Amino acid sequence: MARLLQAPPKFHPSEWDIANKMQCASTESQKSRSEHMMAESWRLLDETEKTTQKTQSDVNKKIEQRREEIKFWKRELDNKLEQIVHETEVLLTFKTRLEKSLESCKEPLLVAQKRAGIDLVHDKVEEELLKEAEVLQGVIALLGRTLEQTNEQIRLNRSAKYNLEMDLKDKFTALMIDDYCASLTNNAPDIRCADNAVKIEGNFVSPEDWISFSNINVEKADKQRNNSLALRVLIDGILSQTANDMRKQCEMVNVAFRKRVKEVKDAKHKLETLLAVVLDETASQEVNIAALKKAIADKEGPVKVAQTRLQARNHRPTVELCYDTVQDRLINEVQEITKNIQRLKDTLAQAEAELKGLSRRQLSLEEEIQIKENTLYIDEVLCLEMRESVYINNF
Repeated sequence: MARLLQAPPKFHPSEWDIANKMQCASTESQKSRSEHMMAESWRLLDETEKTTQKTQSDVNKKIEQRREEIKFWKRELDNKLEQIVHETEVLLTFKTRLEKSLESCKEPLLVAQKRAGIDLVHDKVEEELLKEAEVLQGVIALLGRTLEQTNEQIRLNRSAKYNLEMDLKDKFTALMIDDYCASLTNNAPDIRCADNAVKIEGNFVSPEDWISFSNINVEKADKQRNNSLALRVLIDGILSQTANDMRKQCEMVNVAFRKRVKEVKDAKHKLETLLAVVLDETASQEVNIAALKKAIADKEGPVKVAQTRLQARNHRPTVELCYDTVQDRLINEVQEITKNIQRLKDTLAQAEAELKGLSRRQLSLEEEIQIKENTLYIDEVLCLEMRESVYINNF
Protein backbone atom coordinates (compact mmCIF):
# COMPACT_ATOMS: atom_id res chain seq x y z
CA MET A 1 0.00 0.00 0.00
CA ALA A 2 2.86 2.30 0.71
CA ARG A 3 4.27 1.63 -2.77
CA LEU A 4 0.96 2.50 -4.49
CA LEU A 5 0.98 5.84 -2.81
CA GLN A 6 4.53 6.50 -3.96
CA ALA A 7 4.95 9.64 -6.19
CA PRO A 8 5.88 9.23 -9.94
CA PRO A 9 9.50 9.76 -10.93
CA LYS A 10 10.66 13.27 -11.66
CA PHE A 11 12.55 14.21 -14.92
CA HIS A 12 15.17 16.83 -15.29
CA PRO A 13 14.27 19.90 -17.42
CA SER A 14 17.02 18.99 -19.83
CA GLU A 15 15.46 15.58 -20.33
CA TRP A 16 12.10 17.22 -20.97
CA ASP A 17 13.68 19.51 -23.54
CA ILE A 18 15.39 16.61 -25.31
CA ALA A 19 12.15 14.67 -25.43
CA ASN A 20 10.30 17.58 -27.08
CA LYS A 21 13.09 18.04 -29.65
CA MET A 22 13.00 14.36 -30.49
CA GLN A 23 9.22 14.53 -31.10
CA CYS A 24 9.71 17.45 -33.46
CA ALA A 25 12.53 15.77 -35.35
CA SER A 26 10.56 12.53 -35.70
CA THR A 27 7.47 14.33 -36.95
CA GLU A 28 9.43 16.31 -39.53
CA SER A 29 11.12 13.14 -40.75
CA GLN A 30 7.79 11.34 -41.02
CA LYS A 31 6.24 14.29 -42.88
CA SER A 32 9.18 14.39 -45.30
CA ARG A 33 8.92 10.69 -46.03
CA SER A 34 5.19 10.98 -46.56
CA GLU A 35 5.60 13.91 -48.96
CA HIS A 36 8.24 12.02 -50.90
CA MET A 37 5.98 8.97 -51.02
CA MET A 38 3.09 11.06 -52.34
CA ALA A 39 5.28 12.64 -55.00
CA GLU A 40 6.53 9.21 -56.05
CA SER A 41 2.95 7.95 -56.08
CA TRP A 42 1.77 10.74 -58.39
CA ARG A 43 4.71 10.17 -60.68
CA LEU A 44 3.98 6.44 -60.69
CA LEU A 45 0.29 7.06 -61.28
CA ASP A 46 1.07 9.25 -64.26
CA GLU A 47 3.68 6.82 -65.58
CA THR A 48 1.47 3.73 -65.25
CA GLU A 49 -1.52 5.49 -66.76
CA LYS A 50 0.50 6.56 -69.79
CA THR A 51 2.09 3.13 -70.08
CA THR A 52 -1.27 1.38 -69.73
CA GLN A 53 -2.89 3.61 -72.32
CA LYS A 54 0.04 3.21 -74.70
CA THR A 55 0.15 -0.57 -74.26
CA GLN A 56 -3.61 -0.89 -74.62
CA SER A 57 -3.51 1.26 -77.75
CA ASP A 58 -0.73 -0.92 -79.15
CA VAL A 59 -2.69 -4.05 -78.31
CA ASN A 60 -5.75 -2.60 -80.05
CA LYS A 61 -3.66 -1.96 -83.15
CA LYS A 62 -2.22 -5.45 -82.98
CA ILE A 63 -5.73 -6.91 -82.66
CA GLU A 64 -6.86 -4.86 -85.66
CA GLN A 65 -3.84 -6.01 -87.64
CA ARG A 66 -4.54 -9.59 -86.64
CA ARG A 67 -8.15 -9.25 -87.69
CA GLU A 68 -7.06 -8.02 -91.09
CA GLU A 69 -4.64 -10.93 -91.43
CA ILE A 70 -7.37 -13.40 -90.55
CA LYS A 71 -9.75 -11.71 -93.01
CA PHE A 72 -7.10 -11.91 -95.73
CA TRP A 73 -6.51 -15.62 -95.22
CA LYS A 74 -10.23 -16.21 -94.84
CA ARG A 75 -10.78 -14.64 -98.27
CA GLU A 76 -7.98 -16.75 -99.71
CA LEU A 77 -9.42 -19.92 -98.18
CA ASP A 78 -12.95 -19.00 -99.31
CA ASN A 79 -11.69 -18.50 -102.85
CA LYS A 80 -9.82 -21.83 -102.90
CA LEU A 81 -12.80 -23.59 -101.34
CA GLU A 82 -15.11 -22.25 -104.03
CA GLN A 83 -12.66 -23.37 -106.73
CA ILE A 84 -12.17 -26.87 -105.34
CA VAL A 85 -15.93 -27.33 -104.80
CA HIS A 86 -16.63 -26.28 -108.39
CA GLU A 87 -13.85 -28.50 -109.74
CA THR A 88 -15.12 -31.48 -107.74
CA GLU A 89 -18.65 -30.97 -109.09
CA VAL A 90 -17.32 -30.88 -112.66
CA LEU A 91 -15.17 -33.97 -112.01
CA LEU A 92 -18.25 -35.77 -110.70
CA THR A 93 -19.92 -35.22 -114.08
CA PHE A 94 -16.85 -36.74 -115.73
CA LYS A 95 -17.14 -39.68 -113.33
CA THR A 96 -20.76 -40.14 -114.45
CA ARG A 97 -19.61 -40.11 -118.08
CA LEU A 98 -17.03 -42.78 -117.29
CA GLU A 99 -19.62 -44.94 -115.48
CA LYS A 100 -22.07 -44.66 -118.39
CA SER A 101 -19.33 -45.50 -120.87
CA LEU A 102 -18.23 -48.46 -118.74
CA GLU A 103 -21.81 -49.71 -118.41
CA SER A 104 -22.35 -49.40 -122.18
CA CYS A 105 -19.47 -51.87 -122.77
CA LYS A 106 -21.00 -54.70 -120.73
CA GLU A 107 -23.88 -55.69 -123.04
CA PRO A 108 -21.80 -55.94 -126.25
CA LEU A 109 -19.24 -57.99 -124.33
CA LEU A 110 -21.99 -60.30 -123.01
CA VAL A 111 -23.39 -60.85 -126.53
CA ALA A 112 -19.92 -61.62 -127.85
CA GLN A 113 -19.52 -64.40 -125.25
CA LYS A 114 -22.94 -66.14 -125.43
CA ARG A 115 -22.42 -68.81 -128.10
CA ALA A 116 -22.34 -72.39 -126.78
CA GLY A 117 -21.39 -75.99 -127.61
CA ILE A 118 -20.08 -76.87 -131.05
CA ASP A 119 -21.08 -73.39 -132.21
CA LEU A 120 -18.11 -72.08 -130.32
CA VAL A 121 -16.24 -72.59 -133.57
CA HIS A 122 -13.22 -70.48 -134.37
CA ASP A 123 -14.69 -68.97 -137.53
CA LYS A 124 -14.30 -65.50 -138.97
CA VAL A 125 -17.04 -64.22 -136.71
CA GLU A 126 -15.29 -65.75 -133.73
CA GLU A 127 -12.03 -64.10 -134.73
CA GLU A 128 -13.70 -60.72 -135.03
CA LEU A 129 -15.69 -61.33 -131.85
CA LEU A 130 -12.52 -62.21 -130.00
CA LYS A 131 -10.96 -59.02 -131.28
CA GLU A 132 -14.08 -57.12 -130.24
CA ALA A 133 -14.08 -58.81 -126.83
CA GLU A 134 -10.40 -57.96 -126.51
CA VAL A 135 -11.11 -54.34 -127.48
CA LEU A 136 -14.06 -54.19 -125.08
CA GLN A 137 -12.11 -55.79 -122.24
CA GLY A 138 -9.24 -53.40 -122.88
CA VAL A 139 -11.68 -50.48 -122.89
CA ILE A 140 -13.37 -51.75 -119.72
CA ALA A 141 -10.00 -52.17 -118.00
CA LEU A 142 -8.85 -48.71 -119.10
CA LEU A 143 -12.14 -47.08 -118.10
CA GLY A 144 -12.08 -48.99 -114.82
CA ARG A 145 -8.59 -47.76 -113.98
CA THR A 146 -9.53 -44.23 -115.03
CA LEU A 147 -12.67 -44.44 -112.89
CA GLU A 148 -10.57 -45.56 -109.91
CA GLN A 149 -8.18 -42.68 -110.56
CA THR A 150 -11.17 -40.32 -110.78
CA ASN A 151 -12.61 -41.63 -107.51
CA GLU A 152 -9.24 -41.16 -105.84
CA GLN A 153 -8.96 -37.61 -107.23
CA ILE A 154 -12.47 -36.83 -105.97
CA ARG A 155 -11.40 -38.16 -102.57
CA LEU A 156 -8.29 -35.94 -102.63
CA ASN A 157 -10.40 -32.95 -103.71
CA ARG A 158 -12.80 -33.58 -100.85
CA SER A 159 -9.90 -33.98 -98.46
CA ALA A 160 -8.53 -30.60 -99.56
CA LYS A 161 -12.05 -29.18 -99.27
CA TYR A 162 -12.35 -30.59 -95.73
CA ASN A 163 -9.02 -29.04 -94.70
CA LEU A 164 -10.07 -25.68 -96.14
CA GLU A 165 -13.44 -25.88 -94.36
CA MET A 166 -11.81 -26.76 -91.04
CA ASP A 167 -9.30 -23.94 -91.47
CA LEU A 168 -12.10 -21.53 -92.39
CA LYS A 169 -14.11 -22.67 -89.40
CA ASP A 170 -11.15 -21.99 -87.10
CA LYS A 171 -10.51 -18.65 -88.81
CA PHE A 172 -14.15 -17.69 -88.35
CA THR A 173 -14.00 -18.59 -84.66
CA ALA A 174 -10.72 -16.72 -84.20
CA LEU A 175 -12.16 -13.67 -86.00
CA MET A 176 -15.26 -13.74 -83.81
CA ILE A 177 -13.06 -13.86 -80.70
CA ASP A 178 -10.81 -11.03 -81.91
CA ASP A 179 -13.88 -8.99 -82.92
CA TYR A 180 -15.14 -9.44 -79.40
CA CYS A 181 -11.73 -8.49 -78.00
CA ALA A 182 -11.65 -5.38 -80.22
CA SER A 183 -15.05 -4.31 -78.91
CA LEU A 184 -13.99 -4.45 -75.26
CA THR A 185 -13.32 -1.18 -73.41
CA ASN A 186 -12.31 -0.39 -69.86
CA ASN A 187 -15.95 0.28 -69.02
CA ALA A 188 -17.40 -2.81 -70.68
CA PRO A 189 -19.83 -4.62 -68.36
CA ASP A 190 -18.50 -8.14 -69.02
CA ILE A 191 -14.81 -7.57 -68.34
CA ARG A 192 -13.42 -9.48 -65.37
CA CYS A 193 -10.22 -10.55 -63.72
CA ALA A 194 -8.68 -13.84 -64.74
CA ASP A 195 -5.72 -14.73 -62.55
CA ASN A 196 -4.40 -17.49 -64.83
CA ALA A 197 -4.98 -15.62 -68.10
CA VAL A 198 -1.29 -14.89 -68.63
CA LYS A 199 -0.31 -18.51 -68.13
CA ILE A 200 0.49 -20.01 -71.55
CA GLU A 201 -1.47 -23.22 -71.94
CA GLY A 202 -2.51 -25.33 -74.91
CA ASN A 203 -0.73 -25.97 -78.16
CA PHE A 204 0.31 -22.45 -79.12
CA VAL A 205 1.94 -22.10 -82.52
CA SER A 206 4.18 -19.40 -83.86
CA PRO A 207 2.87 -16.77 -86.33
CA GLU A 208 5.08 -18.33 -88.97
CA ASP A 209 3.53 -21.76 -88.36
CA TRP A 210 0.08 -20.18 -88.43
CA ILE A 211 0.73 -18.67 -91.87
CA SER A 212 2.39 -21.87 -93.08
CA PHE A 213 -0.60 -23.98 -92.03
CA SER A 214 -3.09 -22.02 -94.14
CA ASN A 215 -0.59 -21.65 -96.97
CA ILE A 216 -0.16 -25.44 -97.09
CA ASN A 217 -3.94 -25.89 -97.25
CA VAL A 218 -4.12 -23.39 -100.11
CA GLU A 219 -1.24 -25.06 -101.97
CA LYS A 220 -2.77 -28.51 -101.51
CA ALA A 221 -6.09 -27.25 -102.86
CA ASP A 222 -4.32 -25.69 -105.86
CA LYS A 223 -2.39 -28.90 -106.49
CA GLN A 224 -5.47 -31.10 -106.37
CA ARG A 225 -7.42 -28.67 -108.55
CA ASN A 226 -4.63 -28.72 -111.15
CA ASN A 227 -4.47 -32.51 -110.98
CA SER A 228 -8.22 -32.64 -111.42
CA LEU A 229 -8.07 -30.37 -114.47
CA ALA A 230 -5.38 -32.58 -116.03
CA LEU A 231 -7.42 -35.69 -115.27
CA ARG A 232 -10.47 -34.23 -117.00
CA VAL A 233 -8.41 -33.62 -120.15
CA LEU A 234 -7.19 -37.24 -119.95
CA ILE A 235 -10.75 -38.57 -119.51
CA ASP A 236 -11.94 -36.63 -122.57
CA GLY A 237 -9.18 -38.18 -124.66
CA ILE A 238 -9.81 -41.70 -123.35
CA LEU A 239 -13.57 -41.53 -123.97
CA SER A 240 -13.04 -40.28 -127.52
CA GLN A 241 -10.34 -42.84 -128.41
CA THR A 242 -12.16 -45.83 -126.88
CA ALA A 243 -15.38 -44.91 -128.71
CA ASN A 244 -13.52 -44.78 -132.05
CA ASP A 245 -11.85 -48.15 -131.42
CA MET A 246 -15.19 -49.75 -130.51
CA ARG A 247 -16.96 -48.35 -133.60
CA LYS A 248 -14.26 -49.64 -135.96
CA GLN A 249 -14.27 -53.16 -134.53
CA CYS A 250 -18.08 -53.23 -134.33
CA GLU A 251 -18.37 -52.68 -138.09
CA MET A 252 -15.91 -55.50 -138.83
CA VAL A 253 -17.88 -57.89 -136.64
CA ASN A 254 -21.21 -57.03 -138.31
CA VAL A 255 -19.90 -58.01 -141.76
CA ALA A 256 -18.71 -61.40 -140.48
CA PHE A 257 -22.01 -61.99 -138.65
CA ARG A 258 -24.20 -61.72 -141.78
CA LYS A 259 -22.16 -64.38 -143.56
CA ARG A 260 -22.16 -66.68 -140.55
CA VAL A 261 -25.94 -66.44 -140.05
CA LYS A 262 -26.53 -67.98 -143.49
CA GLU A 263 -24.13 -70.85 -142.74
CA VAL A 264 -25.85 -71.61 -139.42
CA LYS A 265 -29.30 -71.63 -141.06
CA ASP A 266 -28.12 -74.21 -143.64
CA ALA A 267 -26.64 -76.42 -140.90
CA LYS A 268 -29.85 -76.17 -138.85
CA HIS A 269 -31.96 -77.26 -141.85
CA LYS A 270 -29.79 -80.37 -142.38
CA LEU A 271 -30.05 -81.27 -138.68
CA GLU A 272 -33.85 -80.94 -138.78
CA THR A 273 -33.97 -83.33 -141.78
CA LEU A 274 -31.89 -85.89 -139.88
CA LEU A 275 -34.12 -85.49 -136.81
CA ALA A 276 -37.20 -86.33 -138.90
CA VAL A 277 -35.48 -89.54 -140.09
CA VAL A 278 -34.59 -90.49 -136.50
CA LEU A 279 -38.16 -89.86 -135.32
CA ASP A 280 -39.57 -92.15 -138.06
CA GLU A 281 -37.08 -94.89 -137.18
CA THR A 282 -37.90 -94.50 -133.48
CA ALA A 283 -41.60 -95.03 -134.19
CA SER A 284 -40.84 -98.20 -136.19
CA GLN A 285 -38.56 -99.54 -133.48
CA GLU A 286 -41.22 -98.93 -130.82
CA VAL A 287 -43.69 -101.04 -132.90
CA ASN A 288 -41.06 -103.78 -133.17
CA ILE A 289 -40.43 -103.77 -129.40
CA ALA A 290 -44.15 -104.00 -128.73
CA ALA A 291 -44.38 -107.06 -131.03
CA LEU A 292 -41.43 -108.74 -129.29
CA LYS A 293 -42.95 -108.13 -125.86
CA LYS A 294 -46.26 -109.60 -127.05
CA ALA A 295 -44.49 -112.66 -128.47
CA ILE A 296 -42.69 -113.20 -125.13
CA ALA A 297 -45.98 -112.86 -123.27
CA ASP A 298 -47.70 -115.28 -125.66
CA LYS A 299 -45.12 -117.96 -124.82
CA GLU A 300 -45.98 -117.94 -121.11
CA GLY A 301 -49.15 -120.09 -121.62
CA PRO A 302 -47.56 -122.90 -123.60
CA VAL A 303 -44.53 -123.16 -121.33
CA LYS A 304 -46.73 -123.26 -118.25
CA VAL A 305 -48.90 -126.03 -119.81
CA ALA A 306 -45.83 -128.12 -120.66
CA GLN A 307 -44.30 -127.64 -117.22
CA THR A 308 -47.61 -128.46 -115.52
CA ARG A 309 -47.92 -131.67 -117.58
CA LEU A 310 -44.40 -132.71 -116.68
CA GLN A 311 -45.09 -131.97 -113.03
CA ALA A 312 -48.27 -134.06 -113.12
CA ARG A 313 -46.66 -137.02 -114.95
CA ASN A 314 -43.87 -137.10 -112.36
CA HIS A 315 -46.51 -138.40 -109.94
CA ARG A 316 -47.29 -141.59 -111.93
CA PRO A 317 -47.07 -144.69 -109.68
CA THR A 318 -44.39 -147.37 -109.81
CA VAL A 319 -43.78 -148.81 -113.19
CA GLU A 320 -46.04 -146.27 -114.82
CA LEU A 321 -43.33 -143.67 -114.27
CA CYS A 322 -42.09 -144.46 -117.77
CA TYR A 323 -39.82 -142.23 -119.92
CA ASP A 324 -42.05 -142.58 -122.90
CA THR A 325 -42.29 -140.50 -126.07
CA VAL A 326 -44.72 -138.14 -124.35
CA GLN A 327 -42.22 -137.45 -121.58
CA ASP A 328 -39.46 -136.93 -124.10
CA ARG A 329 -41.54 -134.62 -126.23
CA LEU A 330 -42.71 -132.57 -123.20
CA ILE A 331 -39.13 -132.04 -122.08
CA ASN A 332 -38.16 -131.01 -125.61
CA GLU A 333 -41.17 -128.69 -125.72
CA VAL A 334 -40.18 -126.90 -122.49
CA GLN A 335 -36.60 -126.59 -123.68
CA GLU A 336 -37.68 -125.34 -127.07
CA ILE A 337 -40.10 -122.70 -125.70
CA THR A 338 -37.56 -121.58 -123.07
CA LYS A 339 -34.91 -121.22 -125.76
CA ASN A 340 -37.28 -119.25 -128.00
CA ILE A 341 -38.27 -116.98 -125.12
CA GLN A 342 -34.58 -116.29 -124.42
CA ARG A 343 -33.98 -115.53 -128.10
CA LEU A 344 -36.94 -113.15 -128.07
CA LYS A 345 -35.64 -111.47 -124.88
CA ASP A 346 -32.16 -111.09 -126.39
CA THR A 347 -33.69 -109.55 -129.49
CA LEU A 348 -35.87 -107.33 -127.31
CA ALA A 349 -32.78 -106.16 -125.39
CA GLN A 350 -31.06 -105.33 -128.68
CA ALA A 351 -34.14 -103.51 -129.91
CA GLU A 352 -34.41 -101.55 -126.69
CA ALA A 353 -30.71 -100.69 -126.92
CA GLU A 354 -31.29 -99.48 -130.47
CA LEU A 355 -34.26 -97.46 -129.25
CA LYS A 356 -32.09 -95.87 -126.57
CA GLY A 357 -29.49 -95.13 -129.22
CA LEU A 358 -32.17 -93.52 -131.36
CA SER A 359 -33.36 -91.59 -128.34
CA ARG A 360 -29.84 -90.37 -127.60
CA ARG A 361 -29.42 -89.45 -131.26
CA GLN A 362 -32.75 -87.61 -131.12
CA LEU A 363 -31.67 -85.72 -127.98
CA SER A 364 -28.29 -84.95 -129.54
CA LEU A 365 -29.91 -83.65 -132.72
CA GLU A 366 -32.48 -81.65 -130.76
CA GLU A 367 -29.67 -80.21 -128.63
CA GLU A 368 -27.69 -79.34 -131.74
CA ILE A 369 -30.76 -77.76 -133.32
CA GLN A 370 -31.38 -75.84 -130.09
CA ILE A 371 -27.76 -74.68 -130.14
CA LYS A 372 -28.21 -73.58 -133.74
CA GLU A 373 -31.43 -71.79 -132.80
CA ASN A 374 -29.62 -70.17 -129.88
CA THR A 375 -26.78 -69.19 -132.19
CA LEU A 376 -29.21 -67.75 -134.73
CA TYR A 377 -31.05 -65.92 -131.98
CA ILE A 378 -27.76 -64.52 -130.68
CA ASP A 379 -26.26 -63.78 -134.09
CA GLU A 380 -29.39 -62.66 -135.94
CA VAL A 381 -31.47 -61.10 -133.16
CA LEU A 382 -29.30 -60.15 -130.23
CA CYS A 383 -26.27 -59.30 -132.32
CA LEU A 384 -27.20 -58.22 -135.84
CA GLU A 385 -30.48 -56.45 -135.16
CA MET A 386 -29.25 -54.93 -131.93
CA ARG A 387 -25.81 -54.10 -133.32
CA GLU A 388 -27.27 -52.42 -136.42
CA SER A 389 -29.25 -50.08 -134.19
CA VAL A 390 -26.44 -49.52 -131.70
CA TYR A 391 -24.78 -46.13 -131.68
CA ILE A 392 -21.54 -45.90 -129.72
CA ASN A 393 -21.50 -42.63 -127.88
CA ASN A 394 -18.46 -40.62 -126.85
CA PHE A 395 -20.21 -39.79 -123.57
